[in-house]
Amino acid sequence: MKTSLGLVAALCSIQVWAAPSLALFPSGQAETIHIVNWQANDLPKIYERSSQLPLTDAEVLSLVKAQFTPSTIIKMIEERRCACDASAEGLIRLKKAKVSEEILKAISLHALKPNRALHLLVSLEFSGTSREARQSYVYFFIEDGELTRVFRVDVNELLNKRFLHEEELDRSDFMLTKKVRRIRLAGVLPLKTYGKRQVLVVSSANPSLKHPEQLSEKEKERAKAYSFEYPRASLQSVCELSIAHKQDLMLAHQWHFVDSRFQCEWN
Repeated sequence: MKTSLGLVAALCSIQVWAAPSLALFPSGQAETIHIVNWQANDLPKIYERSSQLPLTDAEVLSLVKAQFTPSTIIKMIEERRCACDASAEGLIRLKKAKVSEEILKAISLHALKPNRALHLLVSLEFSGTSREARQSYVYFFIEDGELTRVFRVDVNELLNKRFLHEEELDRSDFMLTKKVRRIRLAGVLPLKTYGKRQVLVVSSANPSLKHPEQLSEKEKERAKAYSFEYPRASLQSVCELSIAHKQDLMLAHQWHFVDSRFQCEWN
């Protein structure tokens, strides 16, 4: 009997609801939707996503040339998505390459959205103890079609932002332990054009550079140049720029741009 009463009490407690607040609903006009004509078949199909990377235009063309059936290729696109050029020009190129319209429709539906920007991580390393840098600026220039994007770092300002620093000791030389500070800055870099892009990294005493043409001949000689392929679409678009500085042995306020590294990862 105790068990029955306990069960009844539990069931009764489930029926206790707090009164909803009508203030949550906006006043004014209302629209009634009759769901009697809804069809379960109208729901979009749910695709089981593959752990494989998305297909590319070149891979789709290879599958077509290898005489995979359109239905098989479409299934692959549904499961893996497509890092393809789904613009009108891209679809025209694929059609001219004998890709069927069924496959083109699947590409148009499941292609990844075009890249509009990449995520950029800038890592700056300073080997030395001084927090002063006179007339020291770091620039990196990235071409974006007819536009040159200019990024500027004031080294003196950066050295004095102590809360940004990650400090460690460099014991590679057992005779001399060096203090190394690392500062990481992350942001989103807008890029509107695709294909091969150029990057130029340089240190300068000029605080107002607007273009690499303004660099002195010595600065141009010390500059580091990189290139990367910016894809139209990808699951991931991350680039990392690492820049190393070393404090002058005689002048504490002078920092030398030692080296840099630039790499990107696309999926």
